Amino acid sequence: QVRLVESGGGLVQPGGSLRLVCETSGSIVSINAMGWYRQAPGKQRDLVAAITSAGSTNYANSVKGRFTISRDNAENTLYLQMNSLKPEDTADYYCYARITDYRLETDDYWGQGTRVTVSS
Repeated sequence: QVRLVESGGGLVQPGGSLRLVCETSGSIVSINAMGWYRQAPGKQRDLVAAITSAGSTNYANSVKGRFTISRDNAENTLYLQMNSLKPEDTADYYCYARITDYRLETDDYWGQGTRVTVSS
């Protein structure tokens, strides 16, 4: 059973920083694309940042220059460093991964989400 578990969310003042972590577990053969999505109350879930297994990244325009996505392929762990946070970054943040498991089946997996609140 593959699982993704996020951590690192919380309350931070505008201009502050947080680091989100997504840990994977289960019978994983390989992880392809990984990414972070966020969903604010009453809004759709949108891509924040994504990273391929080779390390290529892309970011939503709203977070470019402030957020950095990275991954540790040896530990199958995903990170999101968020700096210069703004109130509009407030949302539930979800980890995503496309994973091939021991059955050699590839599926999309999601974490349960971690809440980020940016407020003074």
